[in-house]
Amino acid sequence: MVTDLSGWAVTAVAVLGVCSVACGIAVFVVDSMARATFALLASFLAVAGVLLVLDLVYLAVVTALMMTIEMAIMAVFMIMFMMNPAGLMPMTMVHNARGSAVAGAGVFGVLVGGIWTIDWPVRRGAVPVDATRQLGEAIMGSHMLVMLVTGVGLFATILAGTVLATARGRYDRFGADLTGAKPDDPIPGGLPR
Repeated sequence: MVTDLSGWAVTAVAVLGVCSVACGIAVFVVDSMARATFALLASFLAVAGVLLVLDLVYLAVVTALMMTIEMAIMAVFMIMFMMNPAGLMPMTMVHNARGSAVAGAGVFGVLVGGIWTIDWPVRRGAVPVDATRQLGEAIMGSHMLVMLVTGVGLFATILAGTVLATARGRYDRFGADLTGAKPDDPIPGGLPR
């Protein structure tokens, strides 16, 4: 990990940090689920960029891949199951705005107070040569092979679920809708089923 950041790295971390916070705020400002999903994805990709600048390549790649796949799956489910097409119609994205603002401000205050008042420990020992390998061995230990196989299995499950979910549209999942129309009949507005 980088301990002394150069001028460009400090600038990059600052710019990416501002982008991440701005996109995080946009999640609650935009008026549709699809726009909120892509704003959240942009926020996490900016965080992955910060990790990359800090030379935490593994964490950056994992963050980028996880968030991209998660947002893609969320978009697929929005297209399939939301009443408004693909979550693009305007809707309120904030519920109980006053209560959530009070709770967020309270948690923020507690965390900032804890950061400034806690007696932080002093580092003992030297920084490891390969922090990613040491972290992996500390977390997984002798179960590394099992975790790798499980990861491939989970990825295959995600792909299979997405393929099965997109084989049918939301209007033909029961064969016919409640009006008695057949799956091949056009829906109001002229769109095919």
